[in-house]
Amino acid sequence: MAGLNHDVAEPERAAPNQMETTPENQAATFRNQDQVWPVRAIRRGNAVRPLPPHGRSVADVTYEIGGVRLGVDDFMARRRTAGLLVLKHGEIALERYGMGNGPQSRWTSFSTAKSMTATLAGAALHDGAIGSLDDPCEAYAPRLRGSAYEGVTIRNLLRMCSGVAWREDNDADGRSEVYRLGRAMVSRRPGAILDLMCKLPRAHPQGAVFNYSTGESSVLAAVVAAAVGRPLADYFAERVWGPAGMEADAHWQLESEGGLEMGGLGVSACLRDVGRFGLLVLEEGEAFDGRCVLPPGWRDLAGQPDCAATGFGRLRPDLPSGYGYQWWVLPHGPTGIHAGAFAAIGACGQYIYVNPAERLIVALHSAWRQPNDNDADLESFALIGAVVRALRSES
Repeated sequence: MAGLNHDVAEPERAAPNQMETTPENQAATFRNQDQVWPVRAIRRGNAVRPLPPHGRSVADVTYEIGGVRLGVDDFMARRRTAGLLVLKHGEIALERYGMGNGPQSRWTSFSTAKSMTATLAGAALHDGAIGSLDDPCEAYAPRLRGSAYEGVTIRNLLRMCSGVAWREDNDADGRSEVYRLGRAMVSRRPGAILDLMCKLPRAHPQGAVFNYSTGESSVLAAVVAAAVGRPLADYFAERVWGPAGMEADAHWQLESEGGLEMGGLGVSACLRDVGRFGLLVLEEGEAFDGRCVLPPGWRDLAGQPDCAATGFGRLRPDLPSGYGYQWWVLPHGPTGIHAGAFAAIGACGQYIYVNPAERLIVALHSAWRQPNDNDADLESFALIGAVVRALRSES
């Protein structure tokens, strides 16, 4: 009888560090972050928003890279795609899985969580828990008093224009701020992340310079959590996850047991629910349960540059994009297919693409072997562009 146990599969195990994986354990690691980090559940509500099939499938869509015509199967294999979902008018035009994933698989977000944290700032503004985006952040999070963040407005946190010094490059000498953030996370010490952020010096006047900072999203998370008086995951469940009609619980990585959510990363959710989050933003906060959970005009405010420092072509010399409120804003280009579109983008190929004019959402879960891969990024947007064109007559 003991031999019967030979057919029982061993449970898959996550690597201790999600940025130090092998090709064999990377997918298991991205699926199972709750094995490695403390998390807080994001509870679904009672009603599930249906996602019916769209009348036009784009399973046959093709795109061109380097003079070669490729299809969805090629993309899935070439870019280690774990999930690809296309929603047009809230209906599924394409849903595919790979890397061992299925509809019930959770997948870590990396920096797409930044856009979720920013959306919660909008919800807190709508609820009146935040009085104004031009309030100083220490009015809600007193721990920031006496730091370079004192006097910085919530709006400039959302823009990543605080002026506080930060290097996002994970340099080999271990002195960059994002490396120090990683060490603070590993420490699992309550308050370690805000302690790090409060030690940083000022580099520029606030509002003058865009500087991408994962740490800044954690500052924003602390401000929102303090403003609403409860953990961010609980507020996310109350104001987004339940009202949007998610079908499964998600979870959010914490800095320590029972501690603060990592505002810049760490939301693990099923692909369809990521798509439903995109729909909530696309539909201007009009939730599936009938409530409005975001301020009027929030989508177009958060999804477009609103100052010179975050304008198109101003972020980096090599980058034509703009930046909204922790959303990347796509340049329109000669065809204009991305006019008004914006996207949450996370390391290793995570995307939530929102195109209001086309009423289109694309959600991507991936397992790139490098955190940033320009070729893979270009190919992802080539596919997205082909999907937009294929469904354009459906607008």
